[in-house]
Amino acid sequence: MRSRTLPRQALACKSIDKLIQESENPETSLKKTLGPVSLTSLGIGAVIGSGIFTVIGTAISGEKFDTSSILNTPLLDYLVHHTALVGRPGAGPALALSLVLVAIVCAFTGFCYAELASMIPIAGSAYTYTYATLGELIAWIIGWDLILEYAVSNMAVSVGFAEHAVGFLDWFGIHPSLRWISPAYLPSGLQDLQGHDLYASGWHFGFNIPAFLIVMLLTMVLVRGIRESAETNNIMVLLKIAAILAFVGVGAHFVHPSNWKPFYPSGWSGVLTGGSIIFFTYIGFDSVSTAAEECKNPQRDVPIGIIATLVICTILYIGVAVVLTGLIKWDSLVDDAAPVVNTLKKVYLAHPSATLNWTRLAILIGAMMGMISSILVFQIGQARVWFAMSRDRLLPSIFSKVHPRFRTPAVSTWVAGFVVGIPAGLLDIGTFSDLSNIGTLFAFVLVSAGVLILRYKEPHRHRSFRCPGGPVLPVLSIIFCVLLMAGLPIMTWLRFFVWLAIGLVIYFFYSRKRSEFASN
Repeated sequence: MRSRTLPRQALACKSIDKLIQESENPETSLKKTLGPVSLTSLGIGAVIGSGIFTVIGTAISGEKFDTSSILNTPLLDYLVHHTALVGRPGAGPALALSLVLVAIVCAFTGFCYAELASMIPIAGSAYTYTYATLGELIAWIIGWDLILEYAVSNMAVSVGFAEHAVGFLDWFGIHPSLRWISPAYLPSGLQDLQGHDLYASGWHFGFNIPAFLIVMLLTMVLVRGIRESAETNNIMVLLKIAAILAFVGVGAHFVHPSNWKPFYPSGWSGVLTGGSIIFFTYIGFDSVSTAAEECKNPQRDVPIGIIATLVICTILYIGVAVVLTGLIKWDSLVDDAAPVVNTLKKVYLAHPSATLNWTRLAILIGAMMGMISSILVFQIGQARVWFAMSRDRLLPSIFSKVHPRFRTPAVSTWVAGFVVGIPAGLLDIGTFSDLSNIGTLFAFVLVSAGVLILRYKEPHRHRSFRCPGGPVLPVLSIIFCVLLMAGLPIMTWLRFFVWLAIGLVIYFFYSRKRSEFASN
């Protein structure tokens, strides 16, 4: 009997009507204060700050390691060539094409998100959609995946923020001890702008205090309320867009077209890998759907927020990629967690001018504001996934407790803060971005599959927004996401499977027994 019950429970789907009804329970309901502008701002806040100021350098230059290893080789490269690489190839100036590819994939997936979010305006995003389409077990897997995805995304951004905070202090001639402003683990060591070694590769005694502090400060802000957080985010988004436009406008005057040659230094393999490295930044429109339950009119506003986020961010990304690769040789950005401001500093040292110096300060401030808004949005998303899984009784009920005054998931928010803050003080940006990328792409595959399944199971349910092209776009989304996943290192795949295995152990020994479907 038990062997028959387990498969039935694992495949049990929660009805959309019940999901919506439970979200309206006064004890666990969230305050509805967001409109389309705030939603779009949340999306831009996540996408722009997390990639354009941090991992764009890694996507351009790739990653280098001391020795060749199968584990550090992109999966697709190994399947095609059967050889280990000393790291991963970068896209070089062709990152602009990588971003076009990523934008196309995200457009397919974004339409799928918009359709589901307009039907199921509930906190939890891909987790909630999967619970309504693919069943409890897959919902648990994607929820567990989202926790990893949001956490490591924010760890990466926090490390990038710390790098920019150090640059900000450097502008004023303040130089704190390296021990307390750099990660304890540095796989490629640490070098100054002249290439001199400051730390050898590996572990050293220290802790990245700025990365830890910014996460904890924003956690306190988020506990106070989503509206206040969104208003703060709107201001920071405007500042960072201004900083990006300043970089493109001023930097264009110092571009050397020779830096764009060769355009494809690593061939199409580099284009694919560059897109895979930077893909996690587009989790921003997942953050928009995660906040659907706190929207005034989610059926209309969520699709607007997702599509507007995608269009605006892609244009800004391509502009920065073109100017950045024109300012400096593509292979000089290895392991640079602050490629935009560090490149401006190099240009300033070669061509001293007051305009460049003040532009660098403005971009430093804009970049820091941008990354603060990214951390803010990702922490909103992570806490709401914990909250949604707890409300479905798959995690302890304490995570779905709502603050009696602020009506926010306070316990989940605090837990998410410590889960992100402590590792951010220890590890480097490359380690984080890879794990986030594979988690993001996996979530996108399941969301796209969910659209197809719901169209088959509930073809007559009202859809305020419908993904165009029938089944074509969801299928293309799945294919392209799997292709980008293949551009990630084999080690990332192994770590991802280990994380999922841990999640399955928790599900079978804890969550399955507490689920509402356990006795059915």
